[in-house]
Amino acid sequence: MPGAYAVRRHRFRSMGTDVEIIASSGEEGPTFARAADRVERVFVHEDRRCSRFRGDSELTRVNRNAGRPTLVSPGLATIVAHALDAAARTDGRVDPTVLDAVVAAGYDRDFDEVLAGARAALRPGRSCGRWREVTLDGEVLRLPPEVGLDLGGIAKGWTVDLATAEALDAGLSWVVVNAGGDLRVDGAVPSAGIDVGVEDPEALGLELLRLEVDGGAIATSSTTRRAWGEGLHHLIDPSTGSPASTGIVQATVWAPTCAEAEVLAKDALLLGEDALDRTLGVLVTSDGHVVTNLAGRPREEAA
Repeated sequence: MPGAYAVRRHRFRSMGTDVEIIASSGEEGPTFARAADRVERVFVHEDRRCSRFRGDSELTRVNRNAGRPTLVSPGLATIVAHALDAAARTDGRVDPTVLDAVVAAGYDRDFDEVLAGARAALRPGRSCGRWREVTLDGEVLRLPPEVGLDLGGIAKGWTVDLATAEALDAGLSWVVVNAGGDLRVDGAVPSAGIDVGVEDPEALGLELLRLEVDGGAIATSSTTRRAWGEGLHHLIDPSTGSPASTGIVQATVWAPTCAEAEVLAKDALLLGEDALDRTLGVLVTSDGHVVTNLAGRPREEAA
């Protein structure tokens, strides 16, 4: 990414991943610098709001206050509302109340620290599915006792969407905001679209295929990206409370927004090929087969 056109790039690290902003090389330097600064500020702000690894984040305060009502910011209320709606629409497959299960699987600190700690064993799964007991009345949030939220990918997708809007507001004609491969494309993009590679889940740096995206968002859920041992990864199957093992090792989907693409990608990984009846995506099975319905938007092009 991108295709045969010159671009400007700015990279930084946030939310435990590499973030990149890409725009046309024709943009004036001050305009691009202003946009890049705004994007970074959005990521810093939302990380302080939504990180479960920060002791001073708003989400940590909510989780510590489980069992009691907590007044939250409008932004966090919006993200939680989206997460609860996603849980309802996916029959609980995308469940924000998986925090205890994620911690039990070994993802109990920032991922760089997880790898450094060389986790080697899976503890018993923890029950999930308590999202129905979470109440949100305006900006008053109440979690059930001993239940914590992990907003994870939804918060990252939300942040990508906010950052994209900020970049365009700063004066860019088009922009890609890419957070660890989950990205949003917006503005007057080149006529051929933006090239986006779908990575081989078993071979870092190799592509299975290439997409041309003229708008919207791409997100990927994979059991091989954030993994620290055999069967140990961050994607919890709420039906078992343990890392997912569904026969799908990677799901890449398109949606109008990155927050929604994050939901659909995890749902597709857990649901399997039936998800392609209603979602534009690419699935990779555990035996290496690639299943896709991408024939229109975004367009598929062999790598």
